[in-house]
Amino acid sequence: MKRKKITVAVTGLNAIDNPGSGVSVIRSLRESELFECRIVGLAYELLEPGIYMKEIVDCAYQVPYPSAGTEALFQRIEQICEEEKLDVIIPNFDAELYSYIKLERRLDNLGVKVVLPTVQQFEERHKYNLSDFGKRSGILVPESVVCNSIGDFKDCPADKPIVVKGKFYDAFVVTGREQFEYHFSKIATKWGVPVIVQQFVDGAEFNVAGLGDGNGNLLAAVPMSKRFITDKGKAWAGVTVGDRRLVELAELFVKQTNWRGAFELELIKSKDGRFFLIEVNPRIPAWIYLTTAAGQNIPEAVVRMALGENPCAFESYEVGKMFVRYSWDMIVEQDEFAKFSMEGRT
Repeated sequence: MKRKKITVAVTGLNAIDNPGSGVSVIRSLRESELFECRIVGLAYELLEPGIYMKEIVDCAYQVPYPSAGTEALFQRIEQICEEEKLDVIIPNFDAELYSYIKLERRLDNLGVKVVLPTVQQFEERHKYNLSDFGKRSGILVPESVVCNSIGDFKDCPADKPIVVKGKFYDAFVVTGREQFEYHFSKIATKWGVPVIVQQFVDGAEFNVAGLGDGNGNLLAAVPMSKRFITDKGKAWAGVTVGDRRLVELAELFVKQTNWRGAFELELIKSKDGRFFLIEVNPRIPAWIYLTTAAGQNIPEAVVRMALGENPCAFESYEVGKMFVRYSWDMIVEQDEFAKFSMEGRT
């Protein structure tokens, strides 16, 4: 079957200890049986590795930080569209999603499609709203307190751990007032308030990557057990698992929210076997290539939705498929870096 030629722009090309999803998304799209994709990388930093990976991106453009606002982003995309006929954009950072959601109609007028949740859906799954969401939906969520200042949380046990989380990223398990105040200040300085203080649940960590059709139907879901975790709590190795309860939680989440687009559920299985939902990430996770290897190419399905197709739900995935993340020193000519630095494009 002849593959359809399209151009897809992808963000999240970084590869720090909390890596973006961009490279994994692109690897999945490169393996699509339906699309022959020209890949345009959208980068915030000059040293995002994906910029210089020629087998990954066909070209790359620098875009303004989310803090610059939606208008600055739209103007930059307009400029890029003068050079590239973009068909689809897949944004992969939490902090940029609000801008893309607000710009969806204007992007559509440019002929550029995105598949994203609504503003309401995006807000409801925020960490500071997750406890209320759990009560409404019947999903177990650890008790949490939303704090706009250190003084908002006074009951800090000296002998029991708690979790301190930023509204976008970062989470630290702390014990005692001194540790709490240190990490609260660190997170608030980096990400702003509110900061979330959450009940600590001891157990094994699981993630589910999924896709909702916007009408309450689950199109894809692949659960993964973390096998190696960094000091930031990110999976550096993981394996697909066959626990049906994890897929059922994804089904319940999509049914309760009518979620449109990709998502990731982060869960902890307590010692007594219960699953607690600790975070909902409103985009494709960095380990998404594992779902493709296991038989569910979620990025390809996202592109199909963006182009107006109605993909059927995946029926199965391979259990026992494992990923191990690694580092690789890539050699880049300084002239390439200088060109991107001065011109904002490769």
